Amino acid sequence: TARSIAVLEQLSDVHSGGQDMVIHRTAVPAPATACTLKVGPKKEVAECKEKFASSVDPTVSQMFMLDRVFNPEGKSLTPMRGFKYSSWSPLGCDANGRCLLAALTMDNRLTIHANLNRLQWVQLVDLTELYGERLFEASYKLCKADTPCGELGDFPEFQRRHSMQTPVRMEWSGICTTQQVKHNNECRDVGSVLLAVLFENGNIAVWQFQLPFLGKESITSCNTIESGISSPSVLSWWEYEHNNRKMSGLIVGSAYGPVKIIPVNLKAVKGYFTLRQPVVLWQEMDQLPVHSIKCIPLYHPYQKCSCSLVVAARGPYVFWCLLLISKAGLNVHNSHVTGLHSLPIVSMTADKQNGTVYTCSTDGKVRQLIPIFTDVALKFEHQLIKLSEVFGCVRTHGIAVSPCGAYLAVITTEGMVNGLHPVNKNYQVQFVTLKTFEEAAAQLLESSVQNLFRQVDLTDLVRWKILKDKHIPQFLQEALDKKIESCGSTYFWRFKLFLLRILYQSMQKAPSEVTWRPSHEDAKILISDSPGMGSTEDDQEEGTSKQASKQSLGDSGKGVDIDDTAEDPLHQSSDTGGREPMVEKLLEIQAQIEAVEMHLTREHMKRVLGEVYLHTWITENTSIPTRGVCDFLMSDDGYDDRTARVLIGHILKKMNKQTFPEHCSLCKEILPFTDRKQAVCSNGHIWLRCFLTYQSCQSLVYRRCLLHDSIARHPTPEDPEWIKRLLQGPCTFCDSPVF
Repeated sequence: TARSIAVLEQLSDVHSGGQDMVIHRTAVPAPATACTLKVGPKKEVAECKEKFASSVDPTVSQMFMLDRVFNPEGKSLTPMRGFKYSSWSPLGCDANGRCLLAALTMDNRLTIHANLNRLQWVQLVDLTELYGERLFEASYKLCKADTPCGELGDFPEFQRRHSMQTPVRMEWSGICTTQQVKHNNECRDVGSVLLAVLFENGNIAVWQFQLPFLGKESITSCNTIESGISSPSVLSWWEYEHNNRKMSGLIVGSAYGPVKIIPVNLKAVKGYFTLRQPVVLWQEMDQLPVHSIKCIPLYHPYQKCSCSLVVAARGPYVFWCLLLISKAGLNVHNSHVTGLHSLPIVSMTADKQNGTVYTCSTDGKVRQLIPIFTDVALKFEHQLIKLSEVFGCVRTHGIAVSPCGAYLAVITTEGMVNGLHPVNKNYQVQFVTLKTFEEAAAQLLESSVQNLFRQVDLTDLVRWKILKDKHIPQFLQEALDKKIESCGSTYFWRFKLFLLRILYQSMQKAPSEVTWRPSHEDAKILISDSPGMGSTEDDQEEGTSKQASKQSLGDSGKGVDIDDTAEDPLHQSSDTGGREPMVEKLLEIQAQIEAVEMHLTREHMKRVLGEVYLHTWITENTSIPTRGVCDFLMSDDGYDDRTARVLIGHILKKMNKQTFPEHCSLCKEILPFTDRKQAVCSNGHIWLRCFLTYQSCQSLVYRRCLLHDSIARHPTPEDPEWIKRLLQGPCTFCDSPVF
């Protein structure tokens, strides 16, 4: 928007019984000052601007005064404030293992932001400023062999220096993993990511960042490539995997029509391959501007190999190109899909899970294109999604599909009513479901991701169905039990815990008042007489409200039925006989939840003990309460795990009767390990335990899981690498990141 980038994060909240979609909203504010590109010394630039503005040649003075790249502050013109494009990095790029956001403002400032504390976005680096300094040091030449550039006082040279650093688009690559040899000859995996920036003159700057990206110090290199494309409009990464070798390139589209792939030669990235020469996908200068490009990796069922599908929106048509590497070389099949829209396509998105493409035009029509392979290439089946049946008469301005294809987000404004346009435009973000509950559940059961947080759009559909029907469907229960018996992966245990928690919330009686609204009653009670003195922190957390930060967007698209609670037996408070079975049911579900949580805790304890065993050679105080964890695991007679017993036996032999207990920092008394959530010393001092390492958090600052499941301590400089690695893990109950 003109003021900020609004970031809407979908949450699958296990602590709320409401059926509405839960949205956590944050914002990246637009800079208060205008961005001026560095084209030379400040004094010389000011003199040149004054010279061009007062030039007697109208072709110079008018072009200079009206070009907002030269005059970002505007003076008498409206200020160029706001954003024109943004791009998400892959998962795992920031310090919390989440996404970075690259943002391009209207006045050509390119910045990278990170959501480090969840409530606030922090700018990490200004790439426009850094690239301008690099060009200034190189005298605005791409390489030393280039001819000397002209004087800044020449208007064509003044234009050239601005054009070579005016960003048009930027896109992130996938994460590249390389091995770095340390001083002791150990190898460690180092992740890096590439950010390609397309400039107005056709050049592409490829920035390489080391992960996790922390700021300017994480920049590894910056290489500039000449694409040879005139009037470039859009950019996308081409990533292809063939015989376990990853190849990459950059797809560039022009406002005049051509589309081609540019090789990206990066000597610093090991295990990285690219094309030998550019590949032209479409060469006709037919004046159909390329609006958007998507690259989708697919598997060819007839050729029995992986292939790459490139789709581009060109006017009202969709251009597609199938790239396939065979023994004969690179095979290229291309064509256009026509008859989709009567108006130009304004937005296009793709579901990379199954290759489905969605396009929309301003008249409120969304098309779904499903690729179907043939012997030679492929064809598309397309069908119309009529938003007017869901939202009424609307105009569409943009669409995006959720990561697992469960939702389609649509930006809409009011359409024409009785042949008249609306007086004011109210922009709304609407959500439309693209999958049924059964499809979402099946995808979660067969998922290769094995992470609930990364499939939050699918879990939200499951959550809504259980809250609506107040029971877990039989087919899902049976399929999940089979997966747990055959596989035993903790992912399916976490999925089971998620289902039980949602079922528990569906059985709860809805509060008569909104929990976040303050009460105006001056009720005074003595602290000693308060019945809530014995409540744990988790009970207090359930009482705190998260409704203030939630929004319900697009209820009509989701089809939520709020009147289902009318027949809820919990609301029949007078029927005491009907309530007793419900209380028993709640207690039964609560017992199942505690049993699953205990299983997940034991599995993680085994992992922690395995790390302790692998990284300690002699009797050593690792700061992890190893003896306490061992005793806790063996304290339950009903728990018989041979793997755990063997591991604990090896660890106790290595510890040689040493206990290394934790001590309370207030009174120096021993902190016994009797509870996985907290530690209490003999003097009554209570410390919460870190769920990742089971150490007591004896500080005022600690981290919390996104869904408030557990807490974790911050890593310290004294911690060895393996403890820091443990502290980088997600929540063991819900897979959420920790802040």
